[in-house]
Amino acid sequence: MENTIQILLVEDDLNFGAVLRDYLELHDFEVVLARDGNHGLVQFKQNDPHLCILDVMMPHKDGFQLAAEIKDLDPDMPLIFLTAKSMKEDIMKGYQVGADDYIVKPFDSELLLYKIKAILNRSSINTEGEEQKELSIGKYVYNSELRLLKEGGKEVRLSPKEGALLKLLATNKNSLVGRSEALKKIWKDDNYFTGRSMDVYVAKLRKHFKEDPNIAIINVHSEGFRLVDQMNARA
Repeated sequence: MENTIQILLVEDDLNFGAVLRDYLELHDFEVVLARDGNHGLVQFKQNDPHLCILDVMMPHKDGFQLAAEIKDLDPDMPLIFLTAKSMKEDIMKGYQVGADDYIVKPFDSELLLYKIKAILNRSSINTEGEEQKELSIGKYVYNSELRLLKEGGKEVRLSPKEGALLKLLATNKNSLVGRSEALKKIWKDDNYFTGRSMDVYVAKLRKHFKEDPNIAIINVHSEGFRLVDQMNARA
């Protein structure tokens, strides 16, 4: 299993964006590059990034607007602003809309790399009290706090929606999870498009478990899904 972190980079200077994307990909991140705020929102909805890096001054929709819309969709999404705007008022506005960091251009690429890693580690902290964080699924163990799926010496960090969906299925193991329930809880909406998105993430989860014949994610037509775990079936 591969431990791939996906970053959404929204930058209207496509030359700079391409250079930064290539740098991050050299350090084993998967990067989706969007050219402006509107395109960035589309890419955010179509992908499931672990972190967003947003320019502030962009056509159609600036980075502050985009960040607010992203936070409406996913309040826990980590955000970094990357901008030439260095005024105190701009920096304060960035943090007010939910930024984890605000980096002024020009900047040291290595420093950005360390900030990304620090934010990702920090964002993995779960504050849900005594809720069970390690879930057994066949020969796998899923740590919902870190979103890490482990098997033997291998591990993969799941994206936020993958992780939330697996946690919901695993905590209701061998029972039906209603389609509408999952959509409203994870996607905050139950419509055709979010339904199609959930089907994509179910397919992704199936790939993670394809080596274990004891595990199956069954589609109960028009009703929802069941995570069947024959090794760890509930009594």
